Amino acid sequence: MSSAAQRAELQSKIWKIANDVRGSVDGWDFKQYVLGTLFYRFISENFSNYIEGGDESVKYAELDDNIIIKEIKEDAIKTKGYFIYPSQLFSKIAQTANTNESLNTELKGIFDAIESSANGYPSELDIKGLFADFDTTSNRLGNTVKDKNNRLAAVIKGVAELDFGKFEDNQIDLFGDAYEYLISNYAANAGKSGGEFFTPQSVSKLIARLAIHKQTTINKIYDPAAGSGSLLLQAKKQFDAHIIEDGFFGQEINHTTYNLARMNMFLHNVNYDKFNIALGDTLRNPQYGNEKPFDAIVSNPPYSIKWIGSEDPTLINDDRFAPAGVLAPKSKADFAFVLHALSYLSGKGRAVIVCFPGIFYRGGAEQKIRQYLIDNNFVETVISLAPNLFFGTSIAVNILVLSKHKSDTKTQFIDASGEDFFKKETNNNILTEDHIEKILEMFDRKEDVDYVAKSVDKDKIAEENYNLSVSSYVEAKDTREVIDINVLNAEIKTTVAKIDKLRAEIDEIIAEIEVR
Repeated sequence: MSSAAQRAELQSKIWKIANDVRGSVDGWDFKQYVLGTLFYRFISENFSNYIEGGDESVKYAELDDNIIIKEIKEDAIKTKGYFIYPSQLFSKIAQTANTNESLNTELKGIFDAIESSANGYPSELDIKGLFADFDTTSNRLGNTVKDKNNRLAAVIKGVAELDFGKFEDNQIDLFGDAYEYLISNYAANAGKSGGEFFTPQSVSKLIARLAIHKQTTINKIYDPAAGSGSLLLQAKKQFDAHIIEDGFFGQEINHTTYNLARMNMFLHNVNYDKFNIALGDTLRNPQYGNEKPFDAIVSNPPYSIKWIGSEDPTLINDDRFAPAGVLAPKSKADFAFVLHALSYLSGKGRAVIVCFPGIFYRGGAEQKIRQYLIDNNFVETVISLAPNLFFGTSIAVNILVLSKHKSDTKTQFIDASGEDFFKKETNNNILTEDHIEKILEMFDRKEDVDYVAKSVDKDKIAEENYNLSVSSYVEAKDTREVIDINVLNAEIKTTVAKIDKLRAEIDEIIAEIEVR
């Protein structure tokens, strides 16, 4: 079986487990149990593999907890970030899940123990609260302990039966892909609530490639609205040849999604010392000011959310917002995220941000911020994408590419919204590899392409009141039928002659009838 077929079969089985087991529980609420169980299995097998060190004579799951010496435990925590005793492994719990009358409380104890094993170690904040949303005592699982245990056992047994192949060959990729598959499906089926934090994989690829374009080394990569971490992880999946020296950084305001992002890092084999995901409000309480500048920034911030803005008089003096001389409107925080990203960007890097189209043409404070960005030559490219690419919205979003190392004063506009730039698949459109490559090639060459791409000098943009809408600069192709008026007139003349002849014939017939 090919890797693609294996992956497809695995994804199908996982989604079946998720649907069959949840019963009356809403899928969006139930996702934590499926994702959490998948994560529990992954870290158990990952940890066992580390302890065994490739020695087939060592079977960690068969060892007695009491023979684990303190030095082994400390070394494991320093390396992996956490510790799991043999009796706490997923495989051990799965063996007796169907008959374990204390399953829900036993799982809670195990999860608490795994998290607390990192207390006092450098990995403490990366591990703390990872299982917080895997509430084994929640009434969402059932009204009685028996009901809760039955549903937990069904998920555990289902995940235990999944074939991830040999760990050293492909387990990490398959685990990570399965995880992202579940997240994307939950997002697609949850509408806006799910789509808020998930950037579709095809769009993530494009964003990551734009951010790291022609960079051979990256000091670190950052997402100020990290969601489930999918954008950050595309940098790892797409650019193994690039060196990301100091790892992956992100901040997320939603607690559940923050936990998903950290789990996602582990599942893609990013060790705790190579990622730093913080919980909190990026605009009001940014966590990584001491880590900037970043050579690559990727982000899909929430569209047009409210923020405190001018109600906090200190923000106009904030290093992130002060240079623009104005704050983003209180009702629309989009440009607050843009200015935040720009502030954290290095002189050699790029920030690539998904934006709501309205921010590129509205007046007021947003126009003033656009003027600041153009006058200071920070906008490299604006790309208009096809509609219906994102879960929960059919809006045709834009991608804004910021740079502090432009070689000229032109801004490139690319219209990638036409039929040549997307493929319809089920309920959503997607970008194929060919579409991504086509956009990247135009981005790289900066050449004008009729009806698709145009580079515009900043003086011309100023004349247009700093409007950054792609449609203002890239002429739309006229798809209307071209009509030759001379040919049309000849056809009309012929048709009229035929009509006149037909009328004459009809008149003759009527005259004959009247004579009779």
